[in-house]
Amino acid sequence: MTLGPILGAGGLAIMIPPSSLAVIVGAIGEISIGKILLAIIVPGLLMAVIYILYILLRCWLQPRIAPSYDVSPSSFSEKLVDSARYIFPVAFIIFLVTGLILLGIATPTEAAAAGALGCIILAAFYKRLNWDLIKKAFKGTLLITVMIFMIVVGASAFSQILAFSGATTGITAFAADLPVAPIVIVIMMQVIVIILGCFMDVVAILLITLPIFVPVIKILGFDPVWFSVLMLINTEVAGISPPFGLNLFVMKGLVPRDITMGDIYRAGLPFCGLSLLAMAIIMIVPPIALWLPSMMR
Repeated sequence: MTLGPILGAGGLAIMIPPSSLAVIVGAIGEISIGKILLAIIVPGLLMAVIYILYILLRCWLQPRIAPSYDVSPSSFSEKLVDSARYIFPVAFIIFLVTGLILLGIATPTEAAAAGALGCIILAAFYKRLNWDLIKKAFKGTLLITVMIFMIVVGASAFSQILAFSGATTGITAFAADLPVAPIVIVIMMQVIVIILGCFMDVVAILLITLPIFVPVIKILGFDPVWFSVLMLINTEVAGISPPFGLNLFVMKGLVPRDITMGDIYRAGLPFCGLSLLAMAIIMIVPPIALWLPSMMR
């Protein structure tokens, strides 16, 4: 109960705008990045609620795994000050990135610039803005930009090879002619991603699967934005799925030596199941992912 919620909540970063993986999915699949950033908000909240309910139910059934302890009291004014200091700045940045897109004030590129400006303002407000920080920010931005460009170039080349070779046409025709319901094909795709997630890096999975999956999804008549949300949840599962989920090894490097990889595997598995439950709910009720993008001006 200590390790599991950390593993689960760590993966929720994928479902909270601004999400770098959402940008990568949109770039590889040639899907509106702005719509994806909006689409992941409600599913992310759904996953958080499912996690909370699981933790509360588990602790109610097994009180020994979360023993009570004394908490020092704090006044309402202290809570208000802490909220303004630690929560409002994050909400402010999220609004600059996703709120401006939702209100139709800015494009995704302009919203990204507004978010960067907001970070500069906050750094100056907290008296952390200095030349060393600016250099690190530029260096980090350059590294991430080059990485994303290389990913997009590789994905575009892969997509072009598939198109010129006729593989894309053959695969889409094969999928369209299968004597099964279209949703079954979507489920099979997610199963493939789950299996790949046990052994491969998330970005590599997206590079391999999206150029093949997205044309099939469009032929089957599904919304690519809805499918992108499913893929992002599945990549969150990949990060904590045994035996080679990246977050599992990060956790092993942080915990005391007496905690084994088996302990970490057992802590992460319930949250893999909860994420799959959220994915199933979104498959059954697509408006959970598509309602907010439909409000986009």
